[in-house]
Amino acid sequence: MSPIELSTRQQQIVDIVKENGPITGEHIAERLSLTRATLRPDLAILTMAGFLDARPRVGYFYTGKSESPVLADKLQEIKVHHYQSRPVLIEQSASVYEAICTMFLEDVGTLFIVDSHATLVGVASRKDLLRASMGGQSIESIPVSVIMTRMPNITMCEKDDSVIEVAQKLISRQIDGLPIVKKVDAGSGFEVVGRITKTNITQLLVDLASEDGM
Repeated sequence: MSPIELSTRQQQIVDIVKENGPITGEHIAERLSLTRATLRPDLAILTMAGFLDARPRVGYFYTGKSESPVLADKLQEIKVHHYQSRPVLIEQSASVYEAICTMFLEDVGTLFIVDSHATLVGVASRKDLLRASMGGQSIESIPVSVIMTRMPNITMCEKDDSVIEVAQKLISRQIDGLPIVKKVDAGSGFEVVGRITKTNITQLLVDLASEDGM
């Protein structure tokens, strides 16, 4: 089983804490010219993987370990299907207005766009729909297919992928969620069978913390 591979930013965080710890998340963010909210997922992963430790009102410490074997193994063993949610789909012929209504009614941040055969063809985020609604055109007449991100530029995952790998994708690509897909029989497309989001990852963090009595 391969160790967790740190992103460039996560390695920078480890180096900062190693040299300056204990140091607060706010001070780490300042050194990287980023917001505390932007760093929160990275700090959570580094703490859970055993690279860092944290103390309330004190800050982050470097643990002196390259990796916490037990926790790292646990994270690698948790698969996407253990924490997936129901996907929210909409056909590519639907209007931007219909897409916005669906997003609010379903309380999700990402819609997965499918064709008439239920094959994934695109993804629409809150930002995509907001940008379209501010364009000055009638959103009732604009098909969602015009503003969506299309294949092959969609980041996807499969149900047996490691949750930690998906978390790395969410962070590096700065997106809220991924479609969980499977290959369409006798075809080159993908069927959406679920979704995994930052909220699902947060639930995983809470569950693991509860198990460890944190």
